[in-house]
Amino acid sequence: MRLFSPAFGNGEYVPIKYTCDGEDISPPLLFFDIPDETQSFAIIVDDPDAPSGVFTHWIIYDIPSNFEGLPEDVPPASELEYGIKQGLNGFGRIGYNGPCPPPGKPHRYFFILFALDVPTIGLPAGVSKGDFLKAIDGHVITQDELVGLYGR
Repeated sequence: MRLFSPAFGNGEYVPIKYTCDGEDISPPLLFFDIPDETQSFAIIVDDPDAPSGVFTHWIIYDIPSNFEGLPEDVPPASELEYGIKQGLNGFGRIGYNGPCPPPGKPHRYFFILFALDVPTIGLPAGVSKGDFLKAIDGHVITQDELVGLYGR
């Protein structure tokens, strides 16, 4: 399985549009080479370089297995069409909030796509990262990551 964005390549800088210095909207993401047994997808976006430790920018789950990606600017709503749900990010908000590092060295942003063997992780919208990770544990068929950079 592969995760790709037409907005930036792996190891490249995330365009300002998708950061707190721009429109702060989610970038478009595409999924390739999906395992046949996939029943749903989930995505988490983490910044391991944050001063306080790993900082989560997005949790989105219960994405139907027939999806080939997500469009740009996924709305910051708890529940979306097709049963898709979003969790709480490190800012305490629902949905995507993009890179927003303090001045200094660029940070790495890991967009991680999980192919899951269940159609839903069985949790309501608005979950914490800990609850999300517990719910997908044992259900990950495969995963891929796309790393974007951003600094100020």
